[in-house]
Amino acid sequence: MNFLRGVMGGQSAGPQHTEAETIQKLCDRVASSTLLDDRRNAVRALKSLSKKYRLEVGIQAMEHLIHVLQTDRSDSEIIGYALDTLYNIISNEEEEEVEENSTRQSEDLGSQFTEIFIKQQENVTLLLSLLEEFDFHVRWPGVKLLTSLLKQLGPQVQQIILVSPMGVSRLMDLLADSREVIRNDGVLLLQALTRSNGAIQKIVAFENAFERLLDIISEEGNSDGGIVVEDCLILLQNLLKNNNSNQNFFKEGSYIQRMKPWFEVGDENSGWSAQKVTNLHLMLQLVRVLVSPTNPPGATSSCQKAMFQCGLLQQLCTILMATGVPADILTETINTVSEVIRGCQVNQDYFASVNAPSNPPRPAIVVLLMSMVNERQPFVLRCAVLYCFQCFLYKNQKGQGEIVSTLLPSTIDATGNSVSAGQLLCGGLFSTDSLSNWCAAVALAHALQENATQKEQLLRVQLATSIGNPPVSLLQQCTNILSQGSKIQTRVGLLMLLCTWLSNCPIAVTHFLHNSANVPFLTGQIAENLGEEEQLVQGLCALLLGISIYFNDNSLESYMKEKLKQLIEKRIGKENFIEKLGFISRHELYSRASQKPQPNFPSPEYMIFDHEFTKLVKELEGVITKAIYKSSEEDKKEKKKKK
Repeated sequence: MNFLRGVMGGQSAGPQHTEAETIQKLCDRVASSTLLDDRRNAVRALKSLSKKYRLEVGIQAMEHLIHVLQTDRSDSEIIGYALDTLYNIISNEEEEEVEENSTRQSEDLGSQFTEIFIKQQENVTLLLSLLEEFDFHVRWPGVKLLTSLLKQLGPQVQQIILVSPMGVSRLMDLLADSREVIRNDGVLLLQALTRSNGAIQKIVAFENAFERLLDIISEEGNSDGGIVVEDCLILLQNLLKNNNSNQNFFKEGSYIQRMKPWFEVGDENSGWSAQKVTNLHLMLQLVRVLVSPTNPPGATSSCQKAMFQCGLLQQLCTILMATGVPADILTETINTVSEVIRGCQVNQDYFASVNAPSNPPRPAIVVLLMSMVNERQPFVLRCAVLYCFQCFLYKNQKGQGEIVSTLLPSTIDATGNSVSAGQLLCGGLFSTDSLSNWCAAVALAHALQENATQKEQLLRVQLATSIGNPPVSLLQQCTNILSQGSKIQTRVGLLMLLCTWLSNCPIAVTHFLHNSANVPFLTGQIAENLGEEEQLVQGLCALLLGISIYFNDNSLESYMKEKLKQLIEKRIGKENFIEKLGFISRHELYSRASQKPQPNFPSPEYMIFDHEFTKLVKELEGVITKAIYKSSEEDKKEKKKKK
């Protein structure tokens, strides 16, 4: 304990000589008195000194207090005092109105005393056995002490509990304690116990934790419940997040069905307390934990199906279309619905059929897209709607076809009284708000993702420009806006759309090259020596030109593969071209976007890359580089091989 003497020496005003002596005398009484009454009174006195003279009581009394726990188990009162005193020594929570400097010192003390206490592992085992005592005066301080030890040195204490026989199981009994204060503190204890420890999480789950926690949540009134509901939800999150076997156990145990009532929040304006908002947030996050795109695909898909079958998805869509829902809950609900439908055909079909309760009823998709292209809506909400639209189209060829068809001449509503998804996207694409341009371009790109049919269909779309002028194709209008030098965000969005559209689609490449202004525009952009701001646009122009070579079927005499390569050699230089192409994947925001499908940006100016587009870049960067360096002889040989 010598290192503590250093801390003690550092305290400016130690206790009066008499206090130190008093503590010493009390310790002697605890150690040597034969009368239980006398020992009990001495421990009670130490407890009353332990907050103010934490360091001194800790140094002098800890061994004696542990001895009391070992030898005086028959007397719950003395055990209770001893546990309370140890809690005061070890916990940092009693410090009020102290300056920062002494708070730090107190935290050091807490972890040092914890280290001394757990050095003898049997001290923790002893504490676990005391928690089996039903007496309130033993059990409650015992729970608080163990929680405090876990907060101080979590991983070490977890390890000791894990190897002690029935260690975790004993703690599970706390959830069934009829005294609410013990049950509620038991939840906090289990939170600390399960934090970042997969092995303990599994044992807790198999000890029937899901059943107990879901019971508590419903007894307390679901989302209308108090802080206990919040604590149970945090514990559920600890048990399920990144723990595939627990997620599977949760699904197999039919617990997903029991989440449905959480979201029956009705339209009656009973008000949304801060606690209710917090509870619902955690509930939505739990749904997302089960269907996260980073989980194994099979697991996510079976949870998605279960959520549709039990009506949970339908319930979430009701919140989505309800009025008076707070903005942050609405945003998180949209993100949750997104992941529940992502890549799951049944759920995507259901979502396409949801109508908003307006007159006449409008499809939910249309109502959501209206928010996305409305610059007065909050940024996070617009990102959430974009994510929802992307998830609706992910691996959903039927949905992609439905969206593209709303742009085609034959299906546009002649009466003009109802606006379609396609019209909203076009409006967004060409509005004056660069954020709408970017979102609409990315949304349209997702309608074309890995879908050659829709890439060809979209070539048929014609736009009326101004009265008296012939209509212009959508493809041409995109390149017109590019060449007008709009905001970077707008140009990046349009270039990502064009690259997605032309990749794997020789007919679209031919249409693009057919306009004689497009290639000179791209080579001009790439060849210039521009500042850092413009480098990304140059990289994307290089990618688009590369796609126009790689997927070129040589049907246009003046723009055959070989001629385009010679043009690059002459105007830009091959090395320079490849270097500019590399600007994309070297951009600081590229790797961020490549990690997760959700478009999650701290603020609008970070909204540059789309996740699916980063996959396309990865796929094409190498093959385009090869294609640029290939001679026409090699090209011909390859053609023969293919034939």
